[in-house]
Amino acid sequence: MDCVTGVGDQFWAQTRNGLTVGSIYAMIALGYTMVYGVLQLINFAHSEVFMVGIVASWHVVNRWFGVVGPQTGSALFLVMGGSIGVAMLASGLTAITIERFAYRPLRKRGAPRLSFLISAIGASLSIQYLFALMDGRHSLLFITLPNLQGTAPLPFPTVMESQPLFSVFGAPFTNRQVLVIGVAVTMMFLLDAFVRRTRLGRGIRAVAQDPETASLMGVSIDRVVVTTFFLGGVMAGAAGFLYVMLLGAPSHWAIGFLPGIKAFAAAVLGGIGNIRGAMLGGLVLGLVEAHGTACVGSQWQTVISFMVLVAVLMVRPQGILGRG
Repeated sequence: MDCVTGVGDQFWAQTRNGLTVGSIYAMIALGYTMVYGVLQLINFAHSEVFMVGIVASWHVVNRWFGVVGPQTGSALFLVMGGSIGVAMLASGLTAITIERFAYRPLRKRGAPRLSFLISAIGASLSIQYLFALMDGRHSLLFITLPNLQGTAPLPFPTVMESQPLFSVFGAPFTNRQVLVIGVAVTMMFLLDAFVRRTRLGRGIRAVAQDPETASLMGVSIDRVVVTTFFLGGVMAGAAGFLYVMLLGAPSHWAIGFLPGIKAFAAAVLGGIGNIRGAMLGGLVLGLVEAHGTACVGSQWQTVISFMVLVAVLMVRPQGILGRG
């Protein structure tokens, strides 16, 4: 009864929280599902692509703009626009680099799937420990990295003051939550439209369905693969910016691991390889976490996420919408 009462009392507030966090999961999950759809492999280094977006956002806000307090007007749009733009570019380039050095040589040699998995884990650990070794006294590609050693939160100033905008059934939505949901929905819509309506998007779908036939029809496999990794990286970079805007200071160099694993669970939950399934899976996972927290407490949040994933896969292994 306590569980039912807790969920009932906090239903709309937790629904708001679930949609907000779920939007971030969905954006990260798109990188997993797009790469799987084209190459039939899981890019386990994608959580580090998300981490790069977080670090890039930190760098732009703290080092480039020197923000020390909430911004307003044109300054707010400049800081947010610059931060999300650099985060998207940095994560996109990171994803391309991973594809070029960790996956393409194996793909050209026709290596077995296990080799891709080992290479993905190696790339993930390499990026993690590269950032762990860097501190404020060193630079990487003209970017001075923050000290990501240990678990002390990094100083991330409040760029946007949190203010309630409206309420839904008594649950107030702040400007930060509206920003996260609005940006996520817009970018997911644009990605879906790009894949379904553009020539390059049709090439991605063709390679996902039958790469040999697509190649015979003149589709450049390498171009499609690079585009796929870049788009997934761009979405993860935007998610990194939204993550720090919503939740505050990043904590340490492995900050991308848990959100990345949850996003992978969301991709599987919605249907791995299915773009719309990844979107739906992220939102569902966010809602399950939020309402589960109201029921049994926040300490069970991660456990609930993976228990639901296992339960769904036992009933419907292909995910909610099926594989792409």
